[in-house]
Amino acid sequence: MKHTLKKALALLMVVILMMGIVACTKEVSQQEDTLEINQELSLRIAALKGPTGMGMAKLMEDNEEKNTAINYEFLLMGSPDDLVGKIINNEVDIAAVPTNLALTLYNRMEGEVQLVAINTLGVLYLLENEDNIHSIEDLRGKKVNTSGKGTAADYIFQYILEENQLAVDEDVLLDYKLQHTELAAALIEGDVDLALLPQPHVSTALMRNKDLRIALDITEEWNKTVGEEGKLAMGCIIVQRKFAENNLEVLNIFLEEYKDSVDFVNQQVEEAAELIAKYEILPNAAIAKEAIPYSNIVYIEAEEAKVILQDFYQMLFDFEPKSIGGKLADEGFYYTR
Repeated sequence: MKHTLKKALALLMVVILMMGIVACTKEVSQQEDTLEINQELSLRIAALKGPTGMGMAKLMEDNEEKNTAINYEFLLMGSPDDLVGKIINNEVDIAAVPTNLALTLYNRMEGEVQLVAINTLGVLYLLENEDNIHSIEDLRGKKVNTSGKGTAADYIFQYILEENQLAVDEDVLLDYKLQHTELAAALIEGDVDLALLPQPHVSTALMRNKDLRIALDITEEWNKTVGEEGKLAMGCIIVQRKFAENNLEVLNIFLEEYKDSVDFVNQQVEEAAELIAKYEILPNAAIAKEAIPYSNIVYIEAEEAKVILQDFYQMLFDFEPKSIGGKLADEGFYYTR
């Protein structure tokens, strides 16, 4: 009887052990299936040429070499307007866009996109052909050539002037006749003395005319005006809300891989410059190498971004509510992991 009982217990232990092995095998198989699904899914990403897209360069290279955890399909566009239709029609899952456009889309699409991270701080600089401007006050009585009347960059500069008791068109004249490329060319040729330009036009001008200098870093002037916590956030990453809800793991993988790409671009400038040129984010590696240190490429997740963007969005709203889609951001605008 005892011998029979021992045999039964031994048989039961074998059965339990086998069940454990099967369960573990099944779990490993499920994990492998999940990984395989991730590798087969193509995450559609749209980015802009210029600073807003520069942080993508290493990720694009890794994707081409199949060194990413998931597959990416990249779409590079020349202007924010080119991206709008793609985002509204859900043709892309993630996009790198100006921060004012992000909120405009959120309001226009009734919350169907969310901001996941700031990826670019200020890219605006005041260049001059002489050595007269060393502070905002030095602009009193001057004419500043700029582009894009009614854009976020225009409102940023006007706000800084006003906060420093300089009235636009009274104390400082703003001339909007030339677009960025034309303005950079005029500055290079010495046809204008003062110009407000974004990157990479700043680097292009400085490389082609050694007499030019950066008179004012508008990001620094913004920080002086609103305080260090109110960083000038000009570019960001947005995601389609439904995609985020249905593909949480995939989105988190992208965020980690994108953050690594941003770190690479900032730390390995020469290699990054070659990649930025390779993927035609900027015209060539020489401009990219010059532009990277002045482009303020960052990765700041939405929870921290919320504090940074409050003053910025309020400023834009006060100038022109339509510039952010008519309403300030609510809690739903910010994606949180």
